[in-house]
Amino acid sequence: MSLVTPEAFVLGMSALGGGIVMLGIMGIGIGQGLIGCKAVEGISRQPEASGTIMTTMLVGQAIAETSTIFAFIIAIVLTLINPLVGML
Repeated sequence: MSLVTPEAFVLGMSALGGGIVMLGIMGIGIGQGLIGCKAVEGISRQPEASGTIMTTMLVGQAIAETSTIFAFIIAIVLTLINPLVGML
């Protein structure tokens, strides 16, 4: 006699996976803040290069944001839609 059904195990592991993905999203948010911080520092030290620094910062922010969006979608799918339960 098992205390945990396979469905409950899959739902629990999916919730755990979604939580781990959300921790990754927090890390990406911290990284984006550091990108902005360093860009402001660079512009304050060398104002004539502000155009190049801003362009590079925006590209870096866009790349970081796309990985955040993908991770958020994965977390939503794991916790709400959960296609793994239908495979049991």
